[in-house]
Amino acid sequence: MPKYVIVGACAAGVGAVEAIREVDPVGDITVISEETCPTYSRPMISDYVSGKAALSKMKTRDDQFWQKNTVQALTGKKAVRLNTSERTIALDTGDQVSYEKLLIATGGKPFIPKMEGTDKDGVFTFTTYSDAERLAAKIDAIHAQKVVVIGAGLIGISVTEALVKRCIAVTLVELQEKILSLLLDPKASEIVENAVRNEGVNIVTGQSVQRIVGKPANEGVVGGVVLTKGEQIPCDLVIIAIGVVPRTDLVVGTEVKTNRGIVVDSSMRTNLPDVYAGGDVAEAYDFILNQNRLLPLWPLAVLEGKIAGYNMAGKKTDYAGGTNMSTLKYFGIPIVSIGLANPKEDPALEILVKHDAENNVYKKLVLKDNVVVGMTFLNDIERAGIFFHLMKNRINVKKFKQDLLADNFGLASLPESLRKKMNLSE
Repeated sequence: MPKYVIVGACAAGVGAVEAIREVDPVGDITVISEETCPTYSRPMISDYVSGKAALSKMKTRDDQFWQKNTVQALTGKKAVRLNTSERTIALDTGDQVSYEKLLIATGGKPFIPKMEGTDKDGVFTFTTYSDAERLAAKIDAIHAQKVVVIGAGLIGISVTEALVKRCIAVTLVELQEKILSLLLDPKASEIVENAVRNEGVNIVTGQSVQRIVGKPANEGVVGGVVLTKGEQIPCDLVIIAIGVVPRTDLVVGTEVKTNRGIVVDSSMRTNLPDVYAGGDVAEAYDFILNQNRLLPLWPLAVLEGKIAGYNMAGKKTDYAGGTNMSTLKYFGIPIVSIGLANPKEDPALEILVKHDAENNVYKKLVLKDNVVVGMTFLNDIERAGIFFHLMKNRINVKKFKQDLLADNFGLASLPESLRKKMNLSE
């Protein structure tokens, strides 16, 4: 009877369990997870802080998920050492778990820059439910009025919106000149930035936090931050939301090949035959860039976990690849950003843009050799699915390129032969 071990119980781990059980209903599955709470949606942790969603609403599987799938769930335990020759994993409890097939789905960990004062009481990161739970409790305990959020990427904007909903004054500090700079071009960023400012958020760009300072009466408790140019901003809490880095600690010193993350092939297998990786820790295939890269996105982590699970259980399945893909709504603005949405200047790329300032609508397509390779839509996202189909299927759009950003563009605008080929209908 095969013995499967999965390190990590989030998106990729859950996807792997379900895939394994589709193929192998009786094999021994052990899941190791530092977190003790049930499987939940990490993208929803901001809803917990804002009060919009309790843990019960955040759960992606019910409390009996492990039992229903006959899984030994070692929760609240950390995998600290991997021995690939003996096929064992050492836990922080001193116990060892042996495996025949292993999936490393350890995800990412917050990036914390070298900065004086990060050890003070009142400094938080924001990637897990426990982070959100501790932050919400602290806000209530000290009746926090002012918060500084470091980083204006997806995590930073998400937690900022949650804090605004709790009527907390937020200063958002971003090293780049624009917010959401990895996701949006300057014009799209400006539209979102204006909406964020209109909600009372103080946005500081082109600077970072030099150090976190304490209160006059208690240096060990957060009292404010000092920016690069010397300005001091008083606050009750600081949230570091600069981004995440892959948690590759488990494979350090082993033969498992890493780059920025763990390198995998199309079956999500590492360079070792029975060791797989998936989710935020893995460098998997990007079908737009035609190369492996880190893509820390929840839907892709679930899919990668499933692909790994199938292959671990003996059902050969290839990962078709994913790409940078964000569908979200911040401060009332729905946003879709997919693929090379904000590329550097490249003569090989063609940019199509339509900006309706009156209605605050922004649409942008990036083409390469008449194939859609990137898109950004703000405040008008209904047809984004059509463009994703064009992108995913690498359809040459030359014949109808001039109509792509028209207000009446839809499925009917595509040639009938193309609709049939793509299996699309009105």
